[in-house]
Amino acid sequence: MVVKVYGPVYGSPKRVIACLLEKDIEFEVVDVDLFKGEHKSPQFLKLQPFGFVPVIQDGDYTLYESRAIIRYYAEKYRSKGTELLGKTIEERGLIEQWLDVEAHNFQPPIYDLVVQVLFGPKLGMTPDQKCIDENEKKLAQVLDVYEERLSKSKYLAGDSFSLADLSHLPFGQYLVTGLGKDYMIKDRKNVSRWWDDISSRPCWKKVVQDYPAPV
Repeated sequence: MVVKVYGPVYGSPKRVIACLLEKDIEFEVVDVDLFKGEHKSPQFLKLQPFGFVPVIQDGDYTLYESRAIIRYYAEKYRSKGTELLGKTIEERGLIEQWLDVEAHNFQPPIYDLVVQVLFGPKLGMTPDQKCIDENEKKLAQVLDVYEERLSKSKYLAGDSFSLADLSHLPFGQYLVTGLGKDYMIKDRKNVSRWWDDISSRPCWKKVVQDYPAPV
């Protein structure tokens, strides 16, 4: 059965698509228009009761939460495509650590910036400059930690590209393109080197080309 990925043009579903491409797994996409409220329809809520994308359907198996999905496919198809979970239990531990860092420290301030600068105005909201400034400050502090880490290793969890790096791609892309805050990456030598590396991977370039952001 071909994997179905719901909501391909938004940030978190792109995390899933990037993983599927790295693992060479066949999939198809199902569009979900958040601006029209399709994620709150009764039909969609049967798949994802909280009304968020992504959701995947793999035969009769349904899974939501993007990081759970990428962990699932990286493990299920471990011998296929790119190895994304490390070669030792220590590497796996670091991958899990940085996946959590991405979820709890990197994405939240960028998500708030995306809502304030990109999505909010399209929904009639007035940007809150104080909120924008606070989140940019939070993100700068996070990126300073990354700069230190990446001075010691090529990738976040060691010398090989992994889920830890892949998970940063969707909201890192928002930061450097949609938000126009690429200086936050470029001003940090090691973060800049790392971002140029991971964002130039063929699978991610295909995601960006095939599923342009709605705003």
